Amino acid sequence: MQNMNKHVILAGDSIFDNATYVPGEPCVTDQLRALVGDGSSVSMIAVDGDYVSDVWRQVRSLPDGATHIFVSAGGNDALRHAHKLGYDYLTSEDLFKEWADIQAEFRSEYRQMLEAILELNLHTAICTVYDAVPIVGAVEVKALSLFNDVITTEAIIRGFPIIDLRRVCVDPGDYSPISPIEPSCQGGEKIAAAIQQMLESHDFSARRTVIYT
Repeated sequence: MQNMNKHVILAGDSIFDNATYVPGEPCVTDQLRALVGDGSSVSMIAVDGDYVSDVWRQVRSLPDGATHIFVSAGGNDALRHAHKLGYDYLTSEDLFKEWADIQAEFRSEYRQMLEAILELNLHTAICTVYDAVPIVGAVEVKALSLFNDVITTEAIIRGFPIIDLRRVCVDPGDYSPISPIEPSCQGGEKIAAAIQQMLESHDFSARRTVIYT
């Protein structure tokens, strides 16, 4: 696997589509292209602002010769529910039920996305949602864990390897000063390096989950 020419697809949201947030600096796609070397290529189909339910549209028209697909999605799904953390729930049971329903809805949408990706018959890897964002507090991190639990569980069920962005982007400098929920050039470099590490070492044919950081 290490020596084959690869065509890597980056799908999902602004974790990969971060050019707007690193003006004058290389984005994740450019950084990965510099790592994969001659003979291999990288295509970015991710769209800033997209939800998990949008990824099926991204993958309907893949570039020719695609061999691998990396998916980083779910952060915007979590973000659209963030305001509910400020709700004044009457009881703890009401709070837990609300967030259990949110998680169940996300699980259903994430499963549908993975099934669409499985049909592509490509070497597939999944990314978690990072949680060391400078403006994110302890309560938000706890809420994000509900989404990451779905992502990791569903990836493991299907034997997909995982890039755990929670352990990749851990420094404040990994986030863009323009929008601190997006990766900076420094953060993008770490993400690209994690992808390249997986491309070089992972046996995708084994359909076995390994976590990369």
